[in-house]
Order: sequence, then C-alpha cells, then structure tokens
Amino acid sequence: MRKLMIPVIVIFVATLLMSMFVVQEGERGIVVRFGRILKDDNTEIARIYEPGLHFKVPVFDRVRMLDARIQTMDDQADRFVTAEKKDVIIDTYVKWRIEDFGQYYLSTGGGDASTAEALLKRKVVDSLRAEIGSREIKQIVSGPDRGKQVDANAVASDESDAPATEIVAEVAPRKEVEGQRDEIMDNVLADIQISAAKDLGVAVVDFRMKKINLPDEISESIYRRMRAERESVARKHRSQGREKAEVIRAQSELEVAKILAAADREARVLRGSADAKSAEIYSAAFNKNPEFFDFLRSLKAYENSFKSKSDILVVDPNSDFFKYMKDANGVAN
Repeated sequence: MRKLMIPVIVIFVATLLMSMFVVQEGERGIVVRFGRILKDDNTEIARIYEPGLHFKVPVFDRVRMLDARIQTMDDQADRFVTAEKKDVIIDTYVKWRIEDFGQYYLSTGGGDASTAEALLKRKVVDSLRAEIGSREIKQIVSGPDRGKQVDANAVASDESDAPATEIVAEVAPRKEVEGQRDEIMDNVLADIQISAAKDLGVAVVDFRMKKINLPDEISESIYRRMRAERESVARKHRSQGREKAEVIRAQSELEVAKILAAADREARVLRGSADAKSAEIYSAAFNKNPEFFDFLRSLKAYENSFKSKSDILVVDPNSDFFKYMKDANGVAN
C-alpha cells in the first residue's frame, strides 16, 4: 500500500502543478481549450485572467499571456502623394494597447504582436493616405499657429520648393495658409480607433506625424536650385559692390588731384614770392657793397672749379677769372 502512495502523491503534485499558472503584472491571460477561447458563463466575452495565481484543466487547457501595457509602433517612414501630385515622406508613430483580448487573439493568429502591428500599420497608412491625398503640402506641413506665417510660394515642389517641413519664404508677397496638420492627425486617430477596435480588438491611444520630408532625389535638385539662387544673389551684390568701389575710387582720385593741384599752385605762389623776396634782398645787399659780393662769387667759382685734384682747367692766366688769385684787391697787373 505504501508503494502505491508514492506514485499517487507524485501524480497528484504533478497534476496540481500543471493546473496552476501565474499571470505577471502588466499581462493578461486567456485560456484556450480544444482550439477555442474560454468565455465567461452566459456571455460571449473571453474570460480574462488578471495578474495572480490561477487554475486550469491540465493537458486540455493552454494559457496564452498577452501584454496589457501601452505599445509603441514606430516603423519606417512611408511615401504619400498630395493633392498636387507631389511626393512626401512622412514618419509616424502610434501608441496602442489591447482592449478586447479575445478578439485580439483571434485577429492576430494567436496574439502575435508583430502581426497586430502589421495590420494596424496598414490601417494607419490607408487612413493617412486618404487625408494627405486631399490636401496640399502647405496645409500638411503647417500647424494652426504657424500657417499664417507661411508663404504660399514657399512650399516644397518637384523642382522649385524647399525640403523643410515648415518653411517661411524670404520673398513677398505673403499669403495666409490654413494649417491642417493637427486636423490630419486627429482625423487619422479617430478613424483608426474605430476600425482597430472593431477588427483587432485594440485601443489606439495616440497617433502623431513626427517628420515630413521630400524624397532624396527631389531634395537634391531643390538644394541645387537654392544654391544657384543664392549664388546669383551673391554675384549681384558683388557686382554692385565693385561698381560702388569704382565710383568711390574715382571720386577719391578726383579729390586727390584737386588737393595736389591746389597744393602745387600754392607752393608755386609761395616759391615765386620767396624768389622775388630773395632777389630783392640780394639786390639790396649787392648795391651796398658790389665789390664784396664780386669777391664772394669769385671764391665760390674757385671752390667749384678746383674740387678734384684730377681736374684740368685751361684758362688764360691774365683773364678776370684769376684776378683775385693774383691780387686780394682784384686789381689786374
């Protein structure tokens, strides 16, 4: 009898352990029996097991744990076409959580989160595509407070528009633009909330457009056009600067010529006055003692004539040139 008790106890313990399962905090559990979800009595709602210790029928019941926390779906950006037939690349994210665990389990083929996000992303893209396709770029990139500052000519286009999501033009005239970006996000959120709850059993908490860009091939042509425009403006400013520099240089040279001419005229007048005054003084001094000044001029002539030892002077010794060398009084013999 004792030999039979041990196997019975082991089987009982094993059966008890197989009958228990624990739901962690942040999760919810559902039980699948023979491929069907267990539902509450007299209802068609799946039986949800809250965090804690629970029991199931061993072997026949399988427990599926589902994450009840808010999830974030942040996938790659997608390309959309506006009402103007222009391509834009929009990056979005969605906050969602499971609301109907039974519906979610059946819709995703066993509660696979990746399958749920793939189905939810398809709904988001379809709804967003409808919203973007009915609006122009200037309405998409502008919020309600910034729309009035955006120039209608400053929106991105295939060949002539800037690639920024929010652009303020540098040229007039400016027009008021009704920004509808927030309205787009609200419409998409309301649309996917209804369809996601009905088809997937999930509640969409929030939807946002993070970034709006142009395709790379268009952005490059836009950058080249913007660079060419800036270079054209720079060349215009440089040519205007060179023109002004030439005008200033010509005016400066004219002023310099005027100043030099006036200074030269004044110098000539002063030099003429000084020469006249000098001649007057020299004449007055010469008239007081002509003999003395005649002697000084002769000494100066001797000095200039005999500066070098190699100089040779062929002059008649009896000429007036040597009269002061023969006699201090300048009397010729």
